[in-house]
Amino acid sequence: MDFGNYQDFMLETARTLLSTDSPSGFTRRVVEKTETILRGLGYETSYSNKGSLIVHVPGREHGKRVGLCSHLDTLGLMVRSIGEKGELNLTKIGGPILPTLDGEYCRIYTRDDRVYTGTVLSLSPAAHVFDDADSRTRDEQNMYVRIDEKVKNAADVRALGIEAGDYICIDPKTVVTDRGFLKSRFIDDKGSAACLITLLKWMADTGERPRYDTELYFTVYEEVGHGGAAFAPDLIELLVVDMGCVGLDLTGTEYQVSICAKDSGGPYDYELVSRLAALAKEHGVDYAVDVFPHYTSDATVAWKAGSDVRAALIGPGVHASHGMERTHADGMRNTVELMELYLECQ
Repeated sequence: MDFGNYQDFMLETARTLLSTDSPSGFTRRVVEKTETILRGLGYETSYSNKGSLIVHVPGREHGKRVGLCSHLDTLGLMVRSIGEKGELNLTKIGGPILPTLDGEYCRIYTRDDRVYTGTVLSLSPAAHVFDDADSRTRDEQNMYVRIDEKVKNAADVRALGIEAGDYICIDPKTVVTDRGFLKSRFIDDKGSAACLITLLKWMADTGERPRYDTELYFTVYEEVGHGGAAFAPDLIELLVVDMGCVGLDLTGTEYQVSICAKDSGGPYDYELVSRLAALAKEHGVDYAVDVFPHYTSDATVAWKAGSDVRAALIGPGVHASHGMERTHADGMRNTVELMELYLECQ
């Protein structure tokens, strides 16, 4: 595919998704925004019972059906309780690295759709006041949210409509640099979702079709471990598109598409991983094959739920995952190109 005309669309799509708060369980807004983009490209959409967005693309042949997926849900926080001074005590949604959230701006969403701003802080937030301001543990018991309202006690906070169970969404601070870097929280996995949408735009623009009937899933519970629990039972292959890991002895970089041979859930399908690597090598797609030691995906969940599907995992390399993440347009481009080769679009 000629990718040059699609890079701006891909990065702008990523920016749009990243600007929409969507911790696991609070994804309606980002799903609706994604659906609007896809319908604007001419695709019909449907939903799973749990809220995953699905696009069906007819293939040139109908002998088998394959699937691709990425996830739209992100990490986040939730109000655990309201303190006596009006502070919001918190609990994690998924696995954010809590020390990286110290000082981050956030939004608090109430059940009646009011939105307030605040800041995530240590319980010892001031160097001029607390002896342990730089050493206190940053965890759920030692951090809170300071809400930007005149509140003096828990009753003041409740009068605003804020209660335990309300979502706290972190400002992703998204930046696209003139050198092609995408810097943001939650590139895992909205960067990959932007790659899938870009592939769909290319197919819509060119009239190209995949070889086989294809289901594309945008799941909404991956970060809490059950996003991929209910793919179509007749899929024979599933290509999960999620972030690639960068660091330690891994060979992948932000500029490549990573192909995962094994993660903490076990090995991916040997033949499918080998096929993807061969396709990348043959067609000049910059790639790396790696083992991800602290990682599971929607494929792992599908297998544990009883799915008899062969699966592999690819995605753009992402640095500093679950913190202040970064990838590059080159890694995203290589991911889109490998997806296109996998689908054998003609």
